[in-house]
Formats: sequence, structure tokens, C-alpha cells
Amino acid sequence: MPDQAGSVDRRDFLRSSLLGGAALGLAGCQGPQPSQPAADAATQGSGPAVQTGKTIQWRLASSFPRSLDTIFGAAQVLSQRVEAMSGGRFKIRVYPAGELVPALQVLDAVQQGTVHVGQSAGYYYIGKNPALAFDTCVPFGMTARQKAAWLLEGGGLDLVNQLYADFGVRCLPAGNTGVQMGGWFKREVPTLDSLKGLRMRIPGMGGQVMAELGVSVQNIAGGDIFPALETGAIDATEWVGPYDDEKLGFQKAATLYYSPGWWEPGPNLSFYVGDNAWASLPAEYKEIFVTASHQAGVAMQSRYDQKNPGAFQRLLAAGVQTRSFSDEIMTRARDVAFQLYADHAAQDAGYKKIYDAWEKSRRAQAAWWGQAELAYHRFAYGRPG
Repeated sequence: MPDQAGSVDRRDFLRSSLLGGAALGLAGCQGPQPSQPAADAATQGSGPAVQTGKTIQWRLASSFPRSLDTIFGAAQVLSQRVEAMSGGRFKIRVYPAGELVPALQVLDAVQQGTVHVGQSAGYYYIGKNPALAFDTCVPFGMTARQKAAWLLEGGGLDLVNQLYADFGVRCLPAGNTGVQMGGWFKREVPTLDSLKGLRMRIPGMGGQVMAELGVSVQNIAGGDIFPALETGAIDATEWVGPYDDEKLGFQKAATLYYSPGWWEPGPNLSFYVGDNAWASLPAEYKEIFVTASHQAGVAMQSRYDQKNPGAFQRLLAAGVQTRSFSDEIMTRARDVAFQLYADHAAQDAGYKKIYDAWEKSRRAQAAWWGQAELAYHRFAYGRPG
């Protein structure tokens, strides 16, 4: 679609992805590198990109701390690839959560022009529009591969960007964690009744479902979760999975590790770019940015898939005990989730538009995956050895 439409044309994205192979050759396969030096004072504003000769310098605010090298690292990959593919003429300095803006105000910072780019999750902002959850994920929704198919091939990204157009922002996929764990608990939660009064950090629609089940829900930024769990301000928390959870030290404050993370079967992270900043970019730099965002997403997913297994074994060796949510909890949570979607759709035509498209894709993919993927998974993972 044209730039004015507020979304990234799918064909442009795919064309950019093809360019990504060549770009990887230029940029190498290094891990995350330190952020770029501070930009010249004249380039610190976030309105139209400042050009000195052919150089453009942008600022990116992340919702994630630097210590989480998988999620925050994707923003660094974006920066590295953009600089490499532009021959050093397009630079993006990456700031971790809290350094420029609070972790949960990144979308606001892009909307207000404080920064050119944000790295965050749409479900952090469902107070602005509940449908933004479909940018990231919703309970009992799509896996990472299914989500990518819907966004990039099923028209989902265009629908998501119609939502962000109201905020003067465009959204590009920035990676996926894959299915997440169900979180860390200080006590057993075997039944629905055991959830009542539990104080848990859980954002997005998952938090809304938990609230309906009697949980006292809190939305706490990643870097602030451990102190809350350690001091008893909360009784449970979810984050991502073994690699990040180990880094944040949750196993030191709680030893019961639940699965699955039914509220996040395939959460997509996003890069947000202000419309004014995007309009100021030369066409080739737009192409570079889209390609680099795709590469950052591939890096995030593959790093999690590589690092989670080893971290999981280390947690088990340290005495962490795994638990599974009961069928009673899972069934009730699913019923509540889909009732919430139906209620929102009945009240808001914009929500209904994106929900109907998402649900059609989810059902079709569930039928196919239930035939092929599930059969393999049952055989390959349902037995020892």
C-alpha cells in the first residue's frame, strides 16, 4: 500500500525479506553489539529525520532491559543491519527500558515524537484500544508460525496497522518468543478456587482472563518483576520462558514453574515508527528498515529456540519443580477468553473486523495443525527418549 495508508505493503515486506539474504552477507552473523555512540545534538529530535549529507540518525526506545539479550537484542540487530545495509548512512541508537522513557510508555513516546522508533508489545496498550492485543497475541490464539502466516500472508498486518494509524504510528513485526511458560508461583494452584486472591503479574488479555478467574492482576515492567516477587508484593509472575526467566532470577524467589502459557502461545513483538519519521525516509531506507526488522525477528525466534532448552535443564538441576495447569483451569480460562472477544466484538465494529479475520485464520490453521503437526508432536514428544 502507499505510504499514506499507515501499513507496510505485504509485497514490499516479502521483497525486502528476499533482500535479507544479501544483507546478512554484508552485516555478518554477529551477536548483539553495543549501542551506537550518542548522536549529534542537532539530530536528537524525533520529527523528520535529520540529514547531514546522506546520514540519518534515529533513536529507538525499547520496553525491555539490556540484560534480556534475546528481546532487547532484536532491537540491536535492527540497528546493526540498518547501518550495514546503508553503508553507515542510516544509524539507529537503541535505548533500553527506562533510559529515555518508561518501559510501558514506548508507544506513547513514538506517538508524541519523543523517539523515532519503539520496540514493544501491542498488548501493553490495550487500555488505548483492546484490539491492539491482536498485534501481540491473545489467550488460546496462534503459535509463532501461525501468527507469522496471518500477519505476513493473511492480511493481519494491514488490519493491525489500521489500528495504529489512529495513533500516527506504523507497526512492523519484530520477532516472536514462541510458546511461553505459564510462570512462577509461590504456591500450588491446582483448582479454580486456588486462583482466587492470587496476586500475579500478567499483562494483556491474559491478565483480563485471570482477573475473571479471581486473580488480582498487576502489570509490571520486566526489570521490576523480581523485587516484587522476592518481597511478596506478588505471589506469581509470568514472563517468557527458561532463558529469560533464569536471567531475571525468578527461580530464587519461587520454585513452582507452571506450563503452558496459554495466554501467550506465540507472542509477536513489534517495532513502531512514527508516521512523520517514516515519511521523511528515502525510499531505499524504508526498504532497508523493513528488511532489517525481518532479520531481527528471525534472530529473536532462533535465539530463544536455541537457548531455552539448556536454560530449562539448568533450572531443573537447581531444584525447580514443574507443574501443569489443570484441565479445569484451562477449560474455564478458554471459555472466559472467547467470551471476552465476543463481548468486545459486539461493542466495537473495529474490534469485530480484526477479530473476525483473526478467528477465521485461527480456525483454519487449527484444523490443519491438528492433523499434521499434532500427530507428529504426540509421537515425538509424548514419550521418553
